[in-house]
Amino acid sequence: MLATWSVDPLVKVFRDAKPVAGEAIAEVARGEHATWQIVVRSAKPIEGLRAEIDQLTLEADKGTTLRGAIVRFVGYVPVDRPTQKLSKNPLRKVPDDFPDPLLEEPTIDVEAGEAQPIWITVAIPQGAQPGLYRAKVRICGNVDGRDVSAEVPVAVRVFSVTVGKSRLWVTNWFAMQWRHMEISPKGDSPEYWALLRRYARNMAEHRQNVARISPLSLASFSPGKDGKLQIDFSRFDRWVTIFIEEGVIGRIEGGHLGGRSKGWLSPMVVRIREIENGKVIAKTVDPSSPEADRFYAQFLPALVKHLREKGWLDRYMQHLADEPIEMHVESYRAMAQLVRKYAPELSILDAGRLTKLLVGSVDIWVPILQHFHRDFPFYQQRQRAGEEVWFYTCVFPQGEYANRFIEQPLLKTRILHWMNYRYGATGYLHWGYNHWRDESPFTHTTPPHPGPPYLPAGDAWIVYPGRDGPIGSIRFEAMRDGIADHELLSMLGERDAAAAKRLASKHVLDFDRYNCDVNQFRATRQELLELLSR
Repeated sequence: MLATWSVDPLVKVFRDAKPVAGEAIAEVARGEHATWQIVVRSAKPIEGLRAEIDQLTLEADKGTTLRGAIVRFVGYVPVDRPTQKLSKNPLRKVPDDFPDPLLEEPTIDVEAGEAQPIWITVAIPQGAQPGLYRAKVRICGNVDGRDVSAEVPVAVRVFSVTVGKSRLWVTNWFAMQWRHMEISPKGDSPEYWALLRRYARNMAEHRQNVARISPLSLASFSPGKDGKLQIDFSRFDRWVTIFIEEGVIGRIEGGHLGGRSKGWLSPMVVRIREIENGKVIAKTVDPSSPEADRFYAQFLPALVKHLREKGWLDRYMQHLADEPIEMHVESYRAMAQLVRKYAPELSILDAGRLTKLLVGSVDIWVPILQHFHRDFPFYQQRQRAGEEVWFYTCVFPQGEYANRFIEQPLLKTRILHWMNYRYGATGYLHWGYNHWRDESPFTHTTPPHPGPPYLPAGDAWIVYPGRDGPIGSIRFEAMRDGIADHELLSMLGERDAAAAKRLASKHVLDFDRYNCDVNQFRATRQELLELLSR
């Protein structure tokens, strides 16, 4: 009464999916994750569908096992509006329900005739013994008042190569908010710090190794006896320590010092603190003003001194203002001059769309992907000059470009980091880790936006609010695996640069052209693992 079949976890399974032949086998390096996707369907409704997996046992040695597999159900969210620029080969015509969240419920009810994917993941220890491991997934439920069950065999081939920490710098900007039951924890409550730690742990589990943390926003300021500001960085320190303890940092991405005063075309301003009538007030001013110079002459040296004392100076990078355009060149340069003057030890990075106009004001370039494509020779030149180059995606690019949108194939999310390798970009930035809006991300996926009339589905978040912390998505799983792929390609590149480039070029044909055949991708991955295991 239960139809079950295996589908590659890079394939999005829609509710009307039909059984297909397939073997549930994963091939991985030590230190990454193995994932299987088992699909269940019945002609009649299933109540209380549940699944569990045996421990994975090494075929050549029954006493050697892999433990800790996690079983989750794939949930569906409505994509009501498509991206503004459509791909030539969309997965599905929008509007429709798309698979994305990984639910935390232990059981789920399934409508008659609808497919329900089960997502099974196990972290492979770095010290795991190589070889073929096998297990069975037991699936149970109630159909027509009767208990029914099925068993599906799964296997994982663990190669001898070990993938460790990622050299690719990855950041997803997050908000310290919570939407479950419309509750957000208060600023210094135990719940606040516990939630922050859960966010950090979730990021680390998905190979994020950079965290955007703002010393300006988190520091406390008070009037000193000498008329100067007293600066306390203890709250900033607590944030950074949590992200270090959970394994994210890595690097600290210092929050923006300024930004637009109002809308997209408004002038850039910087944030400062001043003492007025014996109290500290926050205000924004022109970055070339005496007020800006007076504040940053104190704040920036104090920050550098503090970072040096904590041993964090080499990990720290400083944002100035997000996405400057041509009209902001003068004000952005004025902000950069404040940093160069009072904290020359700090590297400046920003996501932006300008090139030669900001040479000398930026140390880590983060162009949006289509501009990285358009101005690639310029960014190669900046790398030769000793500067870093990352890239970012957000609302754009659309059309044929890879991104993280829910309506795109999962391989287009994973392949972002194959692009990092092929084009030598050493970092990736995205603004949307958990920027949920007033409506639930489970029911509304294209929130309004002042630029384009709405954000593409999935642009603003890659995790969902659960009962006690963030729950994942199949896109975040694909992104994590793509970061591991980048590390494997980099390892091969150290041995055989031509071989690594050849493998990356099999699927990244150009900045906006890809081979998204999942079977061919698996064959390329197998070759990558075999070359590294020799």
